[in-house]
Amino acid sequence: MTVNHDKYTKLAQAKDKIARLRQSFIEQLPNRLIEGKAALRLLVEHQNEQTVANIHRFFHSIKGTSRSFGFEKLSDAILAGDDIASRLLSHQESLPADWMQVLEESLNGLAHEVALLTSQEVTHHDAMSNLPYFGQESNPSYEEGDHKLLYLCDDDELSTEQLATQLGFFGYECRAFYRTDDLYRAIMQQEPSAIIMDINFPEGQNAGLELLESLADRLKTTIPTIFLSVREDFSARLRSVQVGGAAYFQKPARVLDVVSMLDSLTTPKAPEPYRVIVVDDEPEIASYHGIILQQAGMVTEQVSEPEKLLATLEHFRPDLVLMDMYMPTCTGRDLAKMIRQIPEYVSLPIVFLSSETDRQRQFSAMSVGAEGFLTKPVVPEYLVAAVAIRAERMRILRMLMAKDSLTGLYNHTTTTSFMGIELANSMRQQQPLCFVMIDIDHFKMINDEHGHPIGDQVLLAMSRVFQQRLRHSDIVGRYGGEEFAIVMPATTVAQATQVIDLLRQDFAQIIFNSPQGDFSCSFSAGIASYPAHTTIESLRAAADQALYRAKRQGRNQTISDKQSQEG
Repeated sequence: MTVNHDKYTKLAQAKDKIARLRQSFIEQLPNRLIEGKAALRLLVEHQNEQTVANIHRFFHSIKGTSRSFGFEKLSDAILAGDDIASRLLSHQESLPADWMQVLEESLNGLAHEVALLTSQEVTHHDAMSNLPYFGQESNPSYEEGDHKLLYLCDDDELSTEQLATQLGFFGYECRAFYRTDDLYRAIMQQEPSAIIMDINFPEGQNAGLELLESLADRLKTTIPTIFLSVREDFSARLRSVQVGGAAYFQKPARVLDVVSMLDSLTTPKAPEPYRVIVVDDEPEIASYHGIILQQAGMVTEQVSEPEKLLATLEHFRPDLVLMDMYMPTCTGRDLAKMIRQIPEYVSLPIVFLSSETDRQRQFSAMSVGAEGFLTKPVVPEYLVAAVAIRAERMRILRMLMAKDSLTGLYNHTTTTSFMGIELANSMRQQQPLCFVMIDIDHFKMINDEHGHPIGDQVLLAMSRVFQQRLRHSDIVGRYGGEEFAIVMPATTVAQATQVIDLLRQDFAQIIFNSPQGDFSCSFSAGIASYPAHTTIESLRAAADQALYRAKRQGRNQTISDKQSQEG
């Protein structure tokens, strides 16, 4: 396993680019203020559709970009003016008598904030304040995976570039456009995975909506489209749905919310095939039923000797057992009772498939806890449907039992179970393995000062960092409270330390928003490894001790246990 250093170098460069964009916005503010005052003068002289659209676009642009870059005071200074401009644009008659004065006062307030801001130095740290990084990795070596092509279109160039840069962290290849006609030509040449666009453009108040409507007439496929707009009126939202918009966010939208929606729109939902063990002492019949299920996309394992069933259950981990009723050495009823005596398989669906037609015997067989009874010969479509329905129910139940309800990570019990499996695999293959214990620093203080809902947001952010930055082969679980555990197969202590430290450094830069004030937090980590430790208990104890040392030595650091270092 290797860590792609270029990946993290690019991320650092991207963060620097965000800082430069933010500084560029500040430097442009004086000229943009001049443009705003000119737009207001034109509105005073000639109140028409164009001058109203100009003043509205000015306020809407400053408001959205200011919030996106974290300049809340700039945004607050023009809230009243933005409200008046929006009402003018929608031709509302219930305007205050002094609405023109409100616009002038908003511009004066903006000028005051601009003067203060341009006289201050914006540090690199401040430029990172709204830049959470959750880089997505998908292959076993943490290397950069395939990028999904994404088109962004907004006449506000700075905020568009900022959003494009941040989405790049999540594996999206972004191309920015500032005019709807440029976007249209690009789509005709190459269709993207998704589109993110504004509604209002200099070309027209509803230019974004009209573009999507025209695309529907030209393209054979539908491109998932997300609208980002300062507008929150019912008509804009309704029209976005009517033209085929998949989502609608009001500016400034949280990047994580946009990414979550993009992932759901662009990631194929190919379910993992159902896994079925077919138990029948007649190999040909077992193979026949197995073939029917395989044709339906399922994965099957055939057992013709009942004494091999328990071993097959352990290594195959099925979603369902399809079992004959009568076999030479035992009955299906006996096998079902034996399976039910094993705690791990209490809820495993068992369906009998037999030529038995006697209702009383069928009910007797079902009394041991079977999920169904099918009579041979079974119609293939009915067999597939019967198996799929019960297997899906098992999947849902297993997920609910295995996952933490808040974060979606594996719970303590499931993590420990997978840890045992991976440790056994490492022993067989003579490969290293690392076990990491992680604890959020001062989490109780976060809950006490900001409340449990904000604390939950921290836990969710932590889980997203792990889910998107670690490999699919790594097992991540919430061990309890603010404590997390990671099993990293085929990983040395040095490699694990490097990866976890990168996650730790980036997590510490995330800014969480709270009514009590923005804050950031950190985590501490302890690492233990195989072959230095050869049991689940010793791995867990060693990682826990290393975590305790990290806490005791000042927190916000990664420490491996001494025995693992020596190994």
